[in-house]
Amino acid sequence: MNVLPRTLTRLTDATLADGSRVDVEITGDTVTAVTPAGSGDGDSHISRRGTTGADADADSTLNLDGFLLLTAPAEPHAHLDKALSWDLIEPPMGDLVLAIESWKRYSAGMTTESIADRARQQALAMLANGITAIRCHVDLLSGDEPMRGVRALVQVRDELRELLDLELVALAGPNVPSGQVLEALELGVDLVGGAPHLADDPDADLRRLLAIAASQGVGVDMHTDESLGGALTLRTLASVVRDWPSTQPVTAGHCVRLGTLEQAELAEVVAEIVRSDIGIVTLPITNLYLQGWEHPVSTPRGLTAVRALLDAGARLGAGADNVRDPFNPVGRSDALETASLLVTAGHLTLDEAYAAVSSGARSVMSLPEAGVVVGAKAELLAVRGVNLSDVVANASADRYVVHAGRLVAQSEVTRHIAPIITSRSTEAILETR
Repeated sequence: MNVLPRTLTRLTDATLADGSRVDVEITGDTVTAVTPAGSGDGDSHISRRGTTGADADADSTLNLDGFLLLTAPAEPHAHLDKALSWDLIEPPMGDLVLAIESWKRYSAGMTTESIADRARQQALAMLANGITAIRCHVDLLSGDEPMRGVRALVQVRDELRELLDLELVALAGPNVPSGQVLEALELGVDLVGGAPHLADDPDADLRRLLAIAASQGVGVDMHTDESLGGALTLRTLASVVRDWPSTQPVTAGHCVRLGTLEQAELAEVVAEIVRSDIGIVTLPITNLYLQGWEHPVSTPRGLTAVRALLDAGARLGAGADNVRDPFNPVGRSDALETASLLVTAGHLTLDEAYAAVSSGARSVMSLPEAGVVVGAKAELLAVRGVNLSDVVANASADRYVVHAGRLVAQSEVTRHIAPIITSRSTEAILETR
């Protein structure tokens, strides 16, 4: 096996989501040519293991016969500081407020090192599944060292900088002082975040956080309306952002309340979102888990209005949110799981669902275009499968992950199944007796 990371200049015999088979040329971190498979003068016979031909060609060429080549997913809303803590905490299930309380109790004893260890493990699991960009919300913790999570994630970002892109958001709860948000930005956090819908005065807390971001010239990414009832702070966010002096991007995650509105009000709010160019992030795994426990009959789905947003032209990304922590005990660290749930619970098409976890997520994160397009960044995922429905449904672990034109992760599946006895073989056995 070749040592990773491995610089690639050519991908051959890849199948795209539209069924076409192509060869792809890569220069540095950019796709520079996409041609019909076998039409160029490259060595399309080179094996997927790169063991034939000249060593230089084998190291830089990857044959993808039997694989679907896609834009690599991005995760627009993660909590790496919380990830993988479910078994450590053993929290109560199905209650957002109780999840918050159990997390606060546990986080009081966490060290920077323990946070970094879990965050690193989770980020690498996501990378192995194809995610090459992550936006992580980091709690500003209570106690004497509120920056423990920030320092841990800044450390992990530095450690993984050659393998994936990691953006950090300061998750400032309603009781977090503004000075701590500023300190987090000084330590290297990229955006201002919070959860204004949990404040006693949601609009006031939202305006406070937006003012901090504007004063520092950074973007914002807010947890927004993560409930089936209550205030609609998303409307306030859209109104304020239209007059916001900053040119930095604005993102709203969850937006569960939006999915409960009647048609007329929904159309009005969605139009305001589009006018304000707010990126919306839907988080089906966690919100399907957390929402609706109080409705044992006709349980609502707990998603934002994904169809209305897409039809109106809003920028929509999708992520997993929490993975195996007090807010969600499950999750596979795989964007294909998110895409599958968008098809099942959100009624999106396969193409729309995968776009939400790839190009849509990258748009919300203000990342450059990526994929199998000339001039796009070589952020790519190859999954064994024949088409998009096969890949989303079966989510084969047989994958190649390309970040900035380099192969940074590779997984291979080995499967052993006992032979079956067909009716014909049974007859043959009986005839020999």
